[in-house]
Amino acid sequence: MSLADELLADLEEAGDEGEDGLYAEGDEGEIDGDVIQGRTDGGLEDIPEEMEVDYSKAESVTSIAKLRNSKQFSEIMDNISGYIGKQRKNSEVSGPVEADPEYRLIVAANNLTVEIDNELNIIHKFTRDKYSKRFPELESLVPDSLDYIRTVKELGNNLEKCKNNETLQQILTNATIMVVSVTASTTQGSMLTEDELKQLEEACDMALELNQSKHRIYEYVESRMSFIAPNLSIIVGASTAAKIMGIAGGLTNLSKMPACNLMLLGAQRRTLSGFSSTSLLPHTGFIYHCDVVQSLPPDLRRKAARLVAAKCTLAARVDSFHESSDGKVGYDLKEEIERKFDKWQEPPPVKQVKPLPAPLDGQRKKRGGRRYRKMKERLGLTEIRKHANRMTFAEIEDDAYQEDLGFSLGQLGKSGSGRVRQAQVNEATKARISKSLQRTLQKQSMTYGGKSTVRDRSSGTSSSVAFTPLQGLEIVNPQAAEKKVAEANQKYFSNMAEFLKVKKETKM
Repeated sequence: MSLADELLADLEEAGDEGEDGLYAEGDEGEIDGDVIQGRTDGGLEDIPEEMEVDYSKAESVTSIAKLRNSKQFSEIMDNISGYIGKQRKNSEVSGPVEADPEYRLIVAANNLTVEIDNELNIIHKFTRDKYSKRFPELESLVPDSLDYIRTVKELGNNLEKCKNNETLQQILTNATIMVVSVTASTTQGSMLTEDELKQLEEACDMALELNQSKHRIYEYVESRMSFIAPNLSIIVGASTAAKIMGIAGGLTNLSKMPACNLMLLGAQRRTLSGFSSTSLLPHTGFIYHCDVVQSLPPDLRRKAARLVAAKCTLAARVDSFHESSDGKVGYDLKEEIERKFDKWQEPPPVKQVKPLPAPLDGQRKKRGGRRYRKMKERLGLTEIRKHANRMTFAEIEDDAYQEDLGFSLGQLGKSGSGRVRQAQVNEATKARISKSLQRTLQKQSMTYGGKSTVRDRSSGTSSSVAFTPLQGLEIVNPQAAEKKVAEANQKYFSNMAEFLKVKKETKM
C-alpha cells in the first residue's frame, strides 16, 4: 500500500469517528452563532452547517415538524389554559413542591419551549431550502429565523412587494428593506409552483403559531414565578426569570449551571445586514437586557451583568431546594447588588490641597546686583573670540597647531573680510588696566640713548656716527629728536597727563 492510500484510509477512519460523535450530548454552553438548542435537559448540541439535512426534497412541513400535532403539545397547552385564570400562594402547597401538579406542568412547559425552539429551527431550514429557488440571497440579508419566515410569507412569488410595504416595515428595518428590494431586482431565482407556495405558506403559519404558543407559555410561567422561584424573581424580575428558566430547561438545570453560562442565556447572533448600524452586543443575554442592569451607565453594564448572574445562580439554588419561600434571600441579594451599584457610581473623593512641606536645606546664597552683572560683562564673549569662532564659507582653513589638528583661528588675523568699518570694541568686555600699570608700561616703552636692537627690533647696522661736511666724523644721538617729540607728546597728549598750572594775567 502506498503512502497516499494509507493517508486516505486514515482520513476515512477519522471521518467515521466524527460522524459517530456528532450528536453526542455535551455540557451547557454559549448560545451563539449557529449553535442550536437541542435537548430538554438544558444542554446544547453543536450541529455544523455543512452537516445539515437538506429539506428541499421534503413533501410537506408536517413530515419533518411533528410537534404541533403531537399529543404532548396539545395537553400542555390545554392545562395552561385551565391554570391561567387561577391565583395560587405558597401556603396552598402541601408536601414537596415537586409533587404539586402545577409545578410539574410548569417544568413540562419550560421543556416544551426548548422543543418549540428546535422545531422553529427545523421549519426555518425547510423554508430556506424551499424559498432559495425563488430568492436565494434573502437568507444572508435576513439572518433571524422568525423575520425570515415572516418576510417569505409576505413576499411569496411577487418580489415587487418589497417597495412601499407597510407590513414589511414592521418586520425589517428600512435599511434592510432597501437592500432586499435592490437585491430582489437582480436575483437569478425562478418562479415557484402553486404546490411549493402552499408548502411555504403552511410552514410559515406553523412557525408563527408555535412562536405564539411559546410566548403564551412564557406569560404563564411569568405569572407563576413567585410560586416557583420567588428569590430569583425578586432579583431580575418575573419576566427575565421565566425566560432564563425556560431556556435552561427548568429550575433544577438552572441551579446546576455556573454563573458564566447563565449570563449568556438568550444570546443571539450579531446582525449586520444592509447598511444598518444597529447590531447586537456579543456575549449578552437576558440578564444583560433586564431592567436592573440597564438602569446603569453603559460602561458599567457588563460588570453589573456578571454580578447579577452570580447572585441569580445563588438564588436559583436556594429556590431549587425550596428554601426561603418568602423571598428573604432574594431581598438580601438584591440589596447587596444595589449597594455595590451605588458604590460603583460614587464620585471620586475630592483631593485635599496640601501645603508644601518645609524645605530641609537652608537658604542658599544667591549672587546678584550691579557687581555680579559687571563681572558677567567682563567674562562675556570678546570680539577676538567672536572672530576666532567665525568661519569662512567654502574655504580650507589652516590648523593653528600641528598637535591639535582641526583647531583654527577662524577670521582672526585675516584681511579682506568685507567689512568697511572696523568692529566696535565693547568697553564692557575690554580688558581693564590700572593707571599705575599704564604708567609703568609707558615708561618701559620710552627709549633713552641709542636704539637697542633687542628692544626695538631695529637693524643691527645702525650707528651713532654721522659724517658731516664741516667736521667730518661726528658722534650724534639719532634718537634725540624722537626723544624730544616723545617727551612733548607725553607731557601734553598722554593718557596719564595732568592739567598744568596756567598763570593768570593781571589786568592793568
